[in-house]
Amino acid sequence: MSELYLNNPNLKKAYVPIEWTAEQVQEVIKCSKDIDYFIKTYVKIINLDRGLINFDLYPFQSEMAGIIADNRFTVIKTCRQAGKTTTAAAVILWHVLFNESYTVATLANKLSTAREILSRVQRAFEYLPKWLQQGVVTWNKTNVELENGSQIIAASTASSAIRGYSINFLYLDEFAFVPRNIQDDFFTSVYPTIISGTNTKVVITSTPNGFDLFYKIWTNSIEGRNEYVNFAVNWDSVPGRDEAWKEKTIANTSEDQFRQEFAAEFLGPTNTLIDPNVLRRLTFINPDSTHYGGSLSIYEEPKEKGIYFCVVDTSRGSGIDASAFLVFDVSEVPYKVVVAYKNNIIDPLLYPEVIYNVAKSYNNAFALIEINDNGQQIADILHFDLEYENIIFTSVKGRSGQIIGGGFSSTVQRGVRTTKQVKRIGCSNAKTMIEKDKIILNDYNLVNELSTFVQRGTSYEAESGSHDDLIMCVVLFAWATNQSFFKELTETDFRKKLLEDREKMVDDDVLPFGFIDDGGNPEVETTINTPSGSEFWNGFDNDNKWGGDW
Repeated sequence: MSELYLNNPNLKKAYVPIEWTAEQVQEVIKCSKDIDYFIKTYVKIINLDRGLINFDLYPFQSEMAGIIADNRFTVIKTCRQAGKTTTAAAVILWHVLFNESYTVATLANKLSTAREILSRVQRAFEYLPKWLQQGVVTWNKTNVELENGSQIIAASTASSAIRGYSINFLYLDEFAFVPRNIQDDFFTSVYPTIISGTNTKVVITSTPNGFDLFYKIWTNSIEGRNEYVNFAVNWDSVPGRDEAWKEKTIANTSEDQFRQEFAAEFLGPTNTLIDPNVLRRLTFINPDSTHYGGSLSIYEEPKEKGIYFCVVDTSRGSGIDASAFLVFDVSEVPYKVVVAYKNNIIDPLLYPEVIYNVAKSYNNAFALIEINDNGQQIADILHFDLEYENIIFTSVKGRSGQIIGGGFSSTVQRGVRTTKQVKRIGCSNAKTMIEKDKIILNDYNLVNELSTFVQRGTSYEAESGSHDDLIMCVVLFAWATNQSFFKELTETDFRKKLLEDREKMVDDDVLPFGFIDDGGNPEVETTINTPSGSEFWNGFDNDNKWGGDW
């Protein structure tokens, strides 16, 4: 009876007994404890010029293998053609050989790439001595299973790719080239399974490709805001690459291509609203807290005397575009994003309550609502049902287009309509404010959207497959800052007068047909006390639903 798997002379069938010599036993023990020794001694690779050779690791490859072996979470930013995939394949082989019932998932931006990773593991396995191999149970292009219960799965990076598997080692290759919406969906789906174990590993490797989730994980690692150990492989880490090689490569490609592909810099498109050099230096921070299932990010609690401006964008809640709003602290320059909300499935009838709860807590923030689509419904619910006072009114004034205010003009409306003129002015102002550091963005999703907000004809919009919901909040905010209303916003007398005018307009909306004298004192003024500091957070119950006492 053959001891070979499917008559492959390089593979041993499962459960075939082997008699080890004392020297072989010592070698197995040594290999299991020293990944560097195992790879350099027993792993073979195909070299384009020399054929089948021992994998003599470069110094940076040895360091990379050791970092992966010793840490649970690793993020590796690497240049092109540095051998990181071959190194990762050798590391994966070491893990499945010397661990029982150990499952590795190798995922890449394309299934063909994931299969290529698995094929490198298989090739290295086939050239191991038989006494060092595990017997083979399953051996195909997307799955390898060994007699010790360990297995390797190859798949494309999708939210359902490895659902149902208990994964010990998740390897994500070229993660920056996975579509951004799939990146988020994948982590939402898979990450809870990964962290349920105490020794599970996540290894992410990629060449940079803009300001995506890979950029976020890398930046957070550099800043010490997550558990990932970071490791960078630059063009000059690879032996043989010197300044002459660099100049030749740039001449054959371009400066920008070299910076992204070989210098491993995070670059976005060149036709973005914000200058690419500015995009590279934009920073984000982790929120102090999140609510509503993670849709609401709080970056700073409301200050007692702070002045806040809330800009609202609305979607249909169909899972495509998102309903979003930003709260800006406009007490001083630079302005600052203190709250960000984004949710693509919230019902438009529930959305006003979220806006109300947040805007109310931020000292009755002035609320500017975009009303192109069903935003008018949101504005009406806030005004009539929730009786929110500080909704911004606009009106049309001849060639000036829409302006904030307008008194009792027949064109007055609750909110602003995003016309070509409004968007043009807003984009121009936003560009200036961001590039001149007049606004602190804080939110990662906002920075991410800015990196794909590109020119289309004479205007700007999100790249195909990307979104601009939060950016449009910034654009409308930037438009508003050009209005006389905004320039006078910090003046106490102006705000008092604005409140009086607003109360008069509300009174006119419900003006009765007659007058009733109830004997009350008309000079007594009613005030509203807004919560501050810790009172705000007590408004959320344990289910992230609003339940505060006002």
